[in-house]
Amino acid sequence: MAPATPMGIVWDGRLLWVTDSVTDLITPVDPRNGRAIRSFTWAAGNGMGLAWDGRALWVHDIGTDLIYQVDPRNGRIIRSIAGGTGWAYGLTWDGRTLWVSDSGTDLITQVDPQNGRILRSFAWVAGNGMGLVWVGQSLWICDKGTDLIYQVASWNGRILRSFDSPAGNVSGMAWDGRMLWVSDYVAKIIYQIEVE
Repeated sequence: MAPATPMGIVWDGRLLWVTDSVTDLITPVDPRNGRAIRSFTWAAGNGMGLAWDGRALWVHDIGTDLIYQVDPRNGRIIRSIAGGTGWAYGLTWDGRTLWVSDSGTDLITQVDPQNGRILRSFAWVAGNGMGLVWVGQSLWICDKGTDLIYQVASWNGRILRSFDSPAGNVSGMAWDGRMLWVSDYVAKIIYQIEVE
């Protein structure tokens, strides 16, 4: 189940939203059957990381290196802030701030959504963090280089645990309150993973 080349994914409480790096579409998908509900063209053209703040989508675009707040009804850009990093594929919302994973600088960065100011960052030791999601008080990161999924302490980046990724080309991650979802941009599949 996935659009053509799924990169970033996020859960909005009912649907999975997916960025597609080939078609430049952002699509909400029914997780029960994989059916696309509708889609809109991403205006900036290189949308990768996705986050959901309860009302709007946030999209990190690697072409412009900006993070955009987007109206989910029509794709209209509400505003943008500095991305703060170069090759950021992962983006997540912790209830107050945004977190960005950057495979170019190997940093995980906390960003103020009001002005793009970097609040803190830590080095990502595995080196190729792609998808990123906030769960409870920790971050989960899927790493393309190691083919592992990591749970990481948000206050210092310490790895709490890890397990094998379901695929070798992971790109995005979402949390639906019970399960992780991981996208694979080569296999064009989104996997649901039970975390024990």
